[in-house]
Amino acid sequence: MTATLPDSHSAAASAPAGVSIPTAFAALLLRDLFVLRKNLKEFLPRTLLQPLLLVFVFTRVFPAIGQGIGGNDGPGASLFSTNLVAGVIATAILFQGIQSVALPLVQEFGYTREIEDRVLAPLPVELVAFEKIVSGALQCLLAGLLVFPIAKFVPATEVHLQINWLLLVTMIPLACVMAGALGLMFGTMFDPRTVPMLFGVIVVPITFLGCTYYSWQRLEAIAWLQYAVLFNPLVYISEGFRAALTPTQTMPLFVVYPVLVGFAALFTWRGIAGFKKRVLA
Repeated sequence: MTATLPDSHSAAASAPAGVSIPTAFAALLLRDLFVLRKNLKEFLPRTLLQPLLLVFVFTRVFPAIGQGIGGNDGPGASLFSTNLVAGVIATAILFQGIQSVALPLVQEFGYTREIEDRVLAPLPVELVAFEKIVSGALQCLLAGLLVFPIAKFVPATEVHLQINWLLLVTMIPLACVMAGALGLMFGTMFDPRTVPMLFGVIVVPITFLGCTYYSWQRLEAIAWLQYAVLFNPLVYISEGFRAALTPTQTMPLFVVYPVLVGFAALFTWRGIAGFKKRVLA
């Protein structure tokens, strides 16, 4: 037996009497947050392990063995550690967007078709998709905040954060929404069979070429690469947090903010379109 899914308007029209769209949206979001709370024992290790290892290896192990990244000690090592923290926050947010939205969505669109239960909510299909972005963005926010205590206690070299609160409080939600939207887009593009390609062919290059370990300005020595990485959304998140947290010269903010907004809008549009196509096919 094949279930008939509602279209983007009939779902809202079938809402029980007295149930508004904001109420239904909030209920769906609270459901996801409840599931997150029940699965914290899986969420925390998955979220903490990567930033913890990055900070531990680059800011504690390397200085201890004299590897000399950023200088063995003194101002060079401290500046490297400070710049790395901004990049690790950016990476944690982007990874969480993919892990919390794309991977569950791939499973829900799989053979079990669990997505059918979700789209029966009294909401337009577009809002069901957007709720995925909001839920993912909240998890991205938590992932980014968890990096700060790691940066406080793990590095052997001192981390000197110079927080620009205006930049930070505007960059965090923008980066989180963009990461959630990217996760939605990836979740509608890949199926369980092609998920390994998502990480091997897309996520790994995005991470290593996302200005996580160095600022974009330092790529002037490799001019072609400096321009090639401009297609990488992680570059703008890294540079935005580097501007908000460090004294390092970064990409101009009048470039960072519009590009992040553009990426967020593009990924949201593509993600919702892909979601509707997969659901209503």
